Amino acid sequence: MDNQGTVLMQRYEIGRLLGQGTFAKVYHARNLKNNMSVAIKMIDKEKVLRVGMIDQIKREISVMRLVRHPNVVELYEVMATKTKIYFVMEYVKGGELFNKVAKGKLNEDVARKYFQQLISAVDYCHSRGVCHRDLKPENLLLDEYGNLKVSDFGLSALAESKRQDGLLHTTCGTPAYVAPEVINRKGYDGSKADIWSCGVILYVLLAGYLPFHDSNLMEMYRKIGKAEFKFPNWFAPEVRKLLTKILDPNLNTRISIAKIMEKPWFRKGLDSKPTITGKEHEPGPHECDAVSNDSSNAVVESKPEPAKPCNLNAFDIISFSAGFDLSGLFEEREKKKEARFTSNKPASTIISKLEDIARCLKLKIKKNDAGLLKIEGSKEGRKGVLGIDTEVFEITPCFHLVEIKKTSGDTLEYQKVLKEDIRPALKDIVWAWQGEQQQQPLQERQEELQPSHVLPVHDSAPQDSI
Repeated sequence: MDNQGTVLMQRYEIGRLLGQGTFAKVYHARNLKNNMSVAIKMIDKEKVLRVGMIDQIKREISVMRLVRHPNVVELYEVMATKTKIYFVMEYVKGGELFNKVAKGKLNEDVARKYFQQLISAVDYCHSRGVCHRDLKPENLLLDEYGNLKVSDFGLSALAESKRQDGLLHTTCGTPAYVAPEVINRKGYDGSKADIWSCGVILYVLLAGYLPFHDSNLMEMYRKIGKAEFKFPNWFAPEVRKLLTKILDPNLNTRISIAKIMEKPWFRKGLDSKPTITGKEHEPGPHECDAVSNDSSNAVVESKPEPAKPCNLNAFDIISFSAGFDLSGLFEEREKKKEARFTSNKPASTIISKLEDIARCLKLKIKKNDAGLLKIEGSKEGRKGVLGIDTEVFEITPCFHLVEIKKTSGDTLEYQKVLKEDIRPALKDIVWAWQGEQQQQPLQERQEELQPSHVLPVHDSAPQDSI
């Protein structure tokens, strides 16, 4: 269906679809009042309610409306209907920074300029209590003047989007940008994980290739965990020292952003003018109120929640996926040994279902401990006894991520059991299998662009429309 030309809320003319994912779609749009291009992220309210993320979205609106930085894609306004939440954002049309890198490494001065802008953006957002946790090439865009723009700060939890033209990023990004502590599934400081990712990005800008790369995924993880990489001979001594401090697998000794910004190599060529521009905006109560399930005129008595660092579970979904989903990167060489799905059932129900499946398939249950279920085949296969681990991760109390992974035995046997026996038996508890897009009914696509009841929440919205 062609949605181009559809007018949303008498304010925006919808253009082409830029990307879509589990929770959201993003369209190019035109502001009818000033003819400005914007990007509109349309979020399915029912889906985020179902997984218990609505309070998180309210917090993110409060935080992101405070962010005004020239190197961060700006959130202009938030609107809502009974079924949809709309984020109206800055449209960045210069394409991805990494399209430049694909043509070859950048010279040191150009790479430093982009790194300065990246660090400035990350530092500013960290000061507002927002960590990105998914910095990677798809998030680094360029405006028409060649300035860096970091996308999806604070909105990463909703960015499960299929990348088409660089505006969006997937949750299954290359694991080569992920910090060791994220890969190891340990509790981690999101700000320090961001610093690591910035280091990988700087290396790529200067080298034209990744510091950590291997055709074997587990070998790549090992290299990341030990920070095992080599510098090209054209890297200056100052750059080598800086990257060694950034790509430090020890959280306690990894360099801070403040220290990075003190380094002479980083300071070179910086303007004396402050990089932060624009005045901050204090979010009104209706802006957060618009995302609630009740689209009637609601009153929020409490003050907006102040921005502060907090570990949000939905960010961990992104980090988990970015670190472990092969996402086609290595699938041409070998079949995937793991599968993941989300479920809105209690953990006990999921575990019971997995145990029932194991019994039906005459598999031995070797261990059932804290969400980890280890099962084994009862006889030797072509490559030994088949071993499968299933692990349940809590995202919210009513929403779980489940990983099924082969630990031993023949991969073809595992794939056959997974496809013909395990997946069909799980259909009653699966909300969605990771990496699989669902087709949206035509009627739903029409309704999302032609809402029957509108609740604008921007400051300038007429009061009688709220």
